Amino acid sequence: MPAFVVRKATVADIEALAGHRAAMFRDMGDLAPDQEAALAGATATYLRDALPRGEYLAWVAESAGEPEIIAGAGAQLRPILPRPGSTERELELGPEAIILNVYVQRKWRRQGIAEALMRELLDDLAGRGIRRIVLHASPDGRRLYERMGFEATNEMRLRSQ
Repeated sequence: MPAFVVRKATVADIEALAGHRAAMFRDMGDLAPDQEAALAGATATYLRDALPRGEYLAWVAESAGEPEIIAGAGAQLRPILPRPGSTERELELGPEAIILNVYVQRKWRRQGIAEALMRELLDDLAGRGIRRIVLHASPDGRRLYERMGFEATNEMRLRSQ
């Protein structure tokens, strides 16, 4: 019997999803500890609107032994300008999905949970006909995403001051 169960997230899961987002940035060293509560609060505010509207899709993993949310993953759907597709005769019209907030609590890592979440998420996106899917990989997550077929791109970033 599996040690965890994956299910689609509901509005009742927003606090856990928001907490995972803050913990993810903390664990990567990108968030000061005193900013964790502020980021979780701002994320929960966003999700209360975006999740019911279907702009943000999310899945959670629960411990099979108790109703504890131990991991989550999501995708933000966003419109894009039409662009050339993967062949010269094809157009991409959108939306595109950006995968966000793939997070597994430390004691549950390396048990296939992130991959199970990603498979549910990708299956749902495929069912919606969404073909353009992007993400920003942490060093710890890169191998999983590459194994699932994601490729590095030429994206660049400017952080204005």
